[in-house]
Amino acid sequence: MISFSPPHVDDVIIQEVIDALRSGWITTGPRTKKFEQLLAEYCGVERVLCVNSASAGLELMLRWFGVGPGDEVILPAYTYTATAEVVVHCGATPVMVDVNSDFLISVEQISKAITPKTKVVMPVDIVGLPCDYDEIFAVVNKDEVRRDFQPSNEYQRKLGRPLVLADAAHSLGAYYKGKRTGSVADITVISFHAVKNLTTAEGGAICLALPEGFDAESIYKTLCSLSLHGQSKDALAKTQVCSWRYDVVECGFKCNMTDVAAAMGIAELPRYDSMILKRRKEIFDAYNQAFASDDRFQLPVYETNEKRSSYHVFALRVNGITEQQRDEIIHRIFEKEVSVNVHFIPLPMLTAYRNMGFSIDDYPVSYDNFSREISLPVYYNLTDEQIERVIAVVKESI
Repeated sequence: MISFSPPHVDDVIIQEVIDALRSGWITTGPRTKKFEQLLAEYCGVERVLCVNSASAGLELMLRWFGVGPGDEVILPAYTYTATAEVVVHCGATPVMVDVNSDFLISVEQISKAITPKTKVVMPVDIVGLPCDYDEIFAVVNKDEVRRDFQPSNEYQRKLGRPLVLADAAHSLGAYYKGKRTGSVADITVISFHAVKNLTTAEGGAICLALPEGFDAESIYKTLCSLSLHGQSKDALAKTQVCSWRYDVVECGFKCNMTDVAAAMGIAELPRYDSMILKRRKEIFDAYNQAFASDDRFQLPVYETNEKRSSYHVFALRVNGITEQQRDEIIHRIFEKEVSVNVHFIPLPMLTAYRNMGFSIDDYPVSYDNFSREISLPVYYNLTDEQIERVIAVVKESI
């Protein structure tokens, strides 16, 4: 069976994890801090905070920004549940809008959905392709949007408009107009889950790129405290001589990254571009070449003059089929021992969101994308022979 997306774990990563285990420091400590610094340099931002998941990172930033009951957060209907779930956890209202044919949130729909209650716009870099960030910023910076914005804390007053909080779970290493993911939106949250291009088993990172007037160092310290129950000191700081005493300055959360997880990231990040992304691009290009001349297929966009994907998911669509036919094609692909997937079931089709009153009928592009989509295997150890097998099996199954 050809797997869909096994994690990349080799001897370099294993040795780094062993070193972390033998160091005697396995929770948040020197390796987590080192990984944060490496990520900040890689993404081109002043500060990065590592956490235990991208979901926790998104919720932490919503709460830091003061999002709560009565507030609205705009997000795409075509995304994983985590994007909307964190809004619900904060007591705010998720406002879903449709996407374009490239799977990315529609800027036109964002503009129509903004109200004085909108506190955050949360674009999602689905399958690794960056959203249209300049156009999104143009919307949130409109005079009428700024005029009607209703701030409720000091951060909202200082920003004076809805926050652009990017769900970049898929797009580490992607580029938007010459800038890496992490440095484009006000705040960007990245995932290191087991199926991501770069994994720490579980984990995430918050990249701070707020406009002038915000102190990234001060915000980083606040977030460090928030991610550790609101403590004034983390475990590493308390190891200093006579530094056991601490305070809890507010009721925070528990979502810190461990040094064991960070060790995996430290091993992988220095070779991420030259090894992981290089191979993933080769796989994307091979699929693109194989399916481009066949009018049964609609190929994903992964490179334009302004954008370059992280090559996370090759989201192939089949023209002229129904959702039921797509499911049958997937069944036949699996029968031939090739694993594929679907990214994603749109939120309004899921029970939790249907019960909130959302209907997929209101998101026709999201449904059309989903109903014809088949995600093909993409991972570092996928061989050229296996790629040819995937291509052949997909065509045969259709």
